[in-house]
Amino acid sequence: MSFADTIAVFSTRFLGIFIEAAPFLLLGTLTSGLIEAFVSHDDLVKVLPRHPLLATLLGGLMGFVFPVCECGVVPVTRRLYRKGLPTSAGIAFLLATPIVNPIVIASTYAAFHNRAPEIVYLRVGVALVVSVGIGLLFTFQKRAERLLRSPVPGGLSLSPSLAAAPLAVNPGAFPASGSANSGRMKLLPGLRHALTLAGEEFFEMGRYLIIGTLLATSTRFVITQGQLEDLATNPVNSVFVMQALAFILSICSTADAFVALDFANTFTLGSVLGFLTFGPMVDIKSTMMFLGVFRRRVVLYLILLPFLATTLIAVWVNLNVRF
Repeated sequence: MSFADTIAVFSTRFLGIFIEAAPFLLLGTLTSGLIEAFVSHDDLVKVLPRHPLLATLLGGLMGFVFPVCECGVVPVTRRLYRKGLPTSAGIAFLLATPIVNPIVIASTYAAFHNRAPEIVYLRVGVALVVSVGIGLLFTFQKRAERLLRSPVPGGLSLSPSLAAAPLAVNPGAFPASGSANSGRMKLLPGLRHALTLAGEEFFEMGRYLIIGTLLATSTRFVITQGQLEDLATNPVNSVFVMQALAFILSICSTADAFVALDFANTFTLGSVLGFLTFGPMVDIKSTMMFLGVFRRRVVLYLILLPFLATTLIAVWVNLNVRF
């Protein structure tokens, strides 16, 4: 392949990933702005259960209320943390929402046709188990604000009274920011405020999306389709290959089922399931966006824990499930 052809292919792949992801990042930042303007800390207190397990489970199911993909879920999670969302519920929401939302469920069903019910049940079930389990691990962090790059997302500082206040929702909740308790804004001022915040946040998170997309596009030149197929039938190696592929390709969760379908007749069931669960939770572009919100050590946990959990489940499926 000539240099000009390589540049053309690189540009096409880069634009394919970026154009696919950017609208969902925009949707996420718009949702984030609307949350800031129209959702108060008291609203979260009323809705969220006080028991950590129930709050974390609800966090894993919140994708039905905020149906965003892995690009849009990061700014939404950060904004919810600002409102006082418990740590465990936020982690469960962050990991589960790119899969457990009506748009992705519908696209998965459409892609797999006759096998759709089983694939959808497995995908949603594994996503909930993994995200809620990892979310519960984060309840052991008693000072939840240590997870973020700054104590309060959005660049605001806590007032002395709020900084000294006990956590309001349950153990592991982020202290609400100064504006969080002020109540909901009126419609027109709130919409203007939401749009302003969405624009600022889109450009802030967009730089991480661009860096992640560049990395994902570059790595797609390293491994060929033929090399992948040599490992397709091994119950363990096939899982590692497909999860690495999901991380590298960084395909939006609303479209990844159609890509997975191309591998379904070659690769094992567990490896396809790993592709459909690990990839939406963590890929290159979302990792870069995580780094804009969380501390590096936390980002490492957010990569390794989903990888290990989905790998174990996928290998078990390869060894025990047939349909």
